[in-house]
Amino acid sequence: MLQDNTLIGRKEKRLPIIVVVSLADLGRTNTDGAEWTYTDNISAHGARVFSKYVRQPGDEITLTPFKEETASGNVIYCQKITSDRYWVGVRLKDHPVTWRAIRRYDGIPMSAMVES
Repeated sequence: MLQDNTLIGRKEKRLPIIVVVSLADLGRTNTDGAEWTYTDNISAHGARVFSKYVRQPGDEITLTPFKEETASGNVIYCQKITSDRYWVGVRLKDHPVTWRAIRRYDGIPMSAMVES
C-alpha cells in the first residue's frame, strides 16, 4: 500500500527553544500591528508560536526575532490552549532561517538537549 507522506509529520526535528518574536499578519489590513510573543519550538523551516489571536490555515505571517532577519510563512494550524490563547504552527518559506538560536544548537543531538 502507498503511504501519503504529507500525513506523517514534520520533515525535521524542532528545537524546544523559546525565542521572542514579532508576529505580524501580511494579509490583514485591520490588524492592530505586530504582536510580541514567543516560540515554543523552532527549526530552520518552521515554528510553533504562542499567540493571543486566532489565525486560519494558509494565513501569511512574518516572524522577526529581535535584531534578526524576518522570516515569512504560512499558518499550518491554530490550536486553542486557553479561552484566549493559541498555539500557531507556521511553515516558513523561501529559505531556511539562520537565527542565532538555531545556529547555536546546530549539530547537537536532540537527545542531548532533553537529557540535561
